[in-house]
Formats: sequence, C-alpha cells, structure tokens
Amino acid sequence: MNETNRVYLYDTTLRDGAQTSGVDFTVADKIAIAQELDALGIDYVEGGWPGANPTDNAFFADPPKLPRAIFTAFGMTRRPGRSASNDPGLSALLDSQSPAICIVGKTWDFHVDVALAIPRAENLALIADSIREIKARGREPLFDAEHFFDGYKANPGYALSCVQAAYEAGARWVVLCDTNGGTLPHEVESIVGQVAKHIPGSHLGIHTHNDTENAVSNSIAAVRAGVRLVQGTLNGLGERCGNANLLSLIPTLSVKMGYDIGITKEGMARLVHISRMLDERLNRTSNRHAAYVGESAFAHKGGLHVSAVEKDPTSYEHVDPSLVGNRRHVLVSDQAGRSNILARLREVGVNVDPKDDRVGVLVDLVKQKEFEGFAFDGAEASFELLARRALGEVPDYFRLAAFRVLDERRWNAKGELVTLSEATTKVEVPGPNGPDNVMTVAEGNGPVNALDQALRKALIPVYPALDGMRLVDYKVRILNAQDGTKAVTRVMIETADRHGQRWATVGVSANVIDASFNALSDSITYCLYRSGAAIDSAQAA
Repeated sequence: MNETNRVYLYDTTLRDGAQTSGVDFTVADKIAIAQELDALGIDYVEGGWPGANPTDNAFFADPPKLPRAIFTAFGMTRRPGRSASNDPGLSALLDSQSPAICIVGKTWDFHVDVALAIPRAENLALIADSIREIKARGREPLFDAEHFFDGYKANPGYALSCVQAAYEAGARWVVLCDTNGGTLPHEVESIVGQVAKHIPGSHLGIHTHNDTENAVSNSIAAVRAGVRLVQGTLNGLGERCGNANLLSLIPTLSVKMGYDIGITKEGMARLVHISRMLDERLNRTSNRHAAYVGESAFAHKGGLHVSAVEKDPTSYEHVDPSLVGNRRHVLVSDQAGRSNILARLREVGVNVDPKDDRVGVLVDLVKQKEFEGFAFDGAEASFELLARRALGEVPDYFRLAAFRVLDERRWNAKGELVTLSEATTKVEVPGPNGPDNVMTVAEGNGPVNALDQALRKALIPVYPALDGMRLVDYKVRILNAQDGTKAVTRVMIETADRHGQRWATVGVSANVIDASFNALSDSITYCLYRSGAAIDSAQAA
C-alpha cells in the first residue's frame, strides 16, 4: 500500500452528531450505528465522552465489538492544577479501555488567556502531559486542536507550539479543527500547508464544521495540503449547521480523487443504506437532495436530459449511481416528453412499444394532471399506478362507497383539553360470495390517521399484505393561496412497509381530507399491487 495515498476516516457521529438539535441517541442506537460504521470500513469510530452523561457511561461500560474499526473515547486534557495521572476526566477516559483516546485542547491564545486563565506555557504542559499519559497507558493518543484556524490566524507561533507539543509528546494524529466553521477552503489549504512543514501530513488530521457550507470543501482542501486523517459524521450531523459529511467525502476522496480510504467496493455500495438507516433510527426525513445518497441525486426531469442519459449516462451523471448504492431516477412532470415516460416505464418494468398510441395519451394525461396540481416527480408510486391503469394492469382492489371524518375538541374528565378524530368508512371489498360492503369506525391521531385506521380495518382481513404498512411522512401544500380557505390543496404521503421499502403518493382536492384520501388510496393500492395480493379475487369483485 502506498501510505502517502492512504487517507484514514474518523467518524464522530456518536458524539458530534448527538449535538444536533432534535437528535438524542439511545445506547441501542449507538451500538447499531457503530456496527454499521465498522462494517462500512471506517478506521476510527468515536463512541462519545465517558463520564459526560448516563448514555455514554452505559455505552462505554459494554461497548460493541468492532472487528475492524478502532473504538475511540473522547475527552479533554488534564485540568490545570492536576497531574495527568490524577485527573478525574482523564482517568474516565483511561478506564474506558478504548484502544484509542482523542483529547481536545486549546490552541487559540485568546481562549487560553480568557477561558482557561492560565499562562500560555502551562497550556502547552496540559497538552503534552495528557498525550504522554495516554501513550504510557498503551493507548493510541489523538489530539483535537480546538479553534486551531482561528488561533493560527491570531497568533501563528502559539497555535503551532500547541500542536507541536502534542506531536512531540507522541500523538498519533494531531487534528486541526475549524471549530466555528468560519474558515474558507483557500485559507485551510494555505494554513495546513504551513503546519505540514513542522508536522508530517502522515500525522495530521482535519475536523471541519459546515457554518459556511464549506465543511466538505475544507476537508478536501486539507487533504490536498497533506493531512491524512479526515473526521466527519454521517449525513453531516452536528452542532449548528453540522459537520463534514462523510457520506459525501468517502466517494469524493476515493472515486474522484483516487485516494485509498480503506473502503471496498462492497462497502461503498452501502452508503445509501447507511444514510437511510441513520435517518430511520432518528425518525428523520431523509434529504432527497443529498449528494450521492439522496433520492434525487441521480434524478432526471427534463426530456432532453433523459434522452441524453439514455444514450450516454456519463453526460449528466458524474458517477455511476450503483457505486454508492443509489440508482438512476427518471422523474415525470409537465416538462416530460415521451422519453421521460418511456424511461420511467422501463424503470418500473413496463415494456411498451414507443409507437403505442397510449404513450402519447399518457404524456397528455400527466401534463393535464400536473396542471390541476398533481406533482408526480415526487410521487413515483402515483405515477406508476396512473400509467398501469392506463394500460389496464391495475385491478380494483376495493371501492370506497363513502367516508365521514369527525373532529371533536373538548375538555376530558381530568380537565385536559383534547382533540379527537373519528373516521367512518363504507368500503366494498371482495368476499367468498361476491363483493361485501364493510363499514368500519376508527379513532386516530388526526383525521388522516383515523381515516387510514378505518380503511385498514376493512381491508386487512381481505389483504393481509397491508399489515405492517405505515405512513412515515405527510405534507400539505396550498396551491392557490390567493383563494384563501377555498384554495386547492396537494397532499403528499410517504409510506413504508414492514421490509423498509418506501413509496410516495399524491392527492389533490379543494378539500384537504379528500386530497388525503386520494393519496392514501393510491398508497394502499400500490402496496397491494407490488405484493400481488389476491389480484384474481379482487378483479372478480
């Protein structure tokens, strides 16, 4: 292996990611994420800060077995007035039995003077003593140089003396941190180049934040200047605007720049899975537009683009989507031509003669529907149903005769203000002796959930494939706001099945509940069609 071409990856999701607003990892979350990172091929997995909180204490008390990655604990240098062997914080790190320990220390003279309020020479001793103690205890020491770039710009000599103290004391990696995310790529490349004259790049790392939307660019600039360790998080999680996104850096460093990052082709193809696994555990909606791993990362909407992609994928795709576990996605909208429709049909396994008159009819139908407010580029399942219905391929699994939704807001017996939703549906479903008319009533968390529950009460006994289906996202958009309360609404529903497969459907109406039912009906129908559930009996009905 050419060591000069080797870039090591250090994941901080379990600590920096936990500082994201709305993110709260459980011990089970941490274990699952650490194991996924290990399977991916990440070199260092930082577990958190032992002694900082009960979750990290429990996690480090029984850490997961990582066959490949180096499990790392994070903390800080010894305190002023304490020896490295008698510092409670440092002892907690050493007691964690982690093979590697990363400590953070001050490198900006302003922070040493004001925050620590100690002589600058004493701060150098804090850093060196802590690194020596970690190394003496048989662990791999790393040093995070907090606010290094701000410190270097204010006082280059002192900032350099801090990182040199760590390196000379035996730090395996000295990580230069852009802690407030305010440094720009040209500054990073220049400053790292200066540091590399004193500390070899084989011992330098980079840690960037995304406050100027430059975390990934800054990390790349640092690698170009010589660093060989990159810290980051999955999906760019992190405090404020987040950290450098490892899921963008991994394919960029490997595929685009040719560095050896220790990740196999099989690992690279798991990037989409890992991105969505994290969002699923955090109950967050995935960023459709995320580079490489987003649902729209390789989506094509304009008809001319689609024609070009069909002939030469490299003309509009910077990498093969399959390299990162993604796929090409042809969107359908009012900008679509025959090429979009045909490409999308092929994508879902529908083979139609391009000269078939029904293709032209379908193109016109899509454009008319979008004029009315439908949006098929974000609701692929509804488009597939529209197309297959036009081709006569979708059975009538059920027929809704009527539905009613009631909302009640009142004070309960405990004096609490509550809002209740109740839905009643009358549905015609297949039965052993012909169609059955089934009436169901259900309560839910809001009118759409109540309607969903009532429909499933009627349908699951006939179609068990619907058991386990759940709504994971619901969006409402007002299409003509100038009409006020009479405005037409568009409802987008995202649904998942028990296997984690997801699909999106759309409904449009002047009545938000009616629009919701249309999207919900498509979602249920799509689930049934994909599962091949009782098609024959449904057609007979």
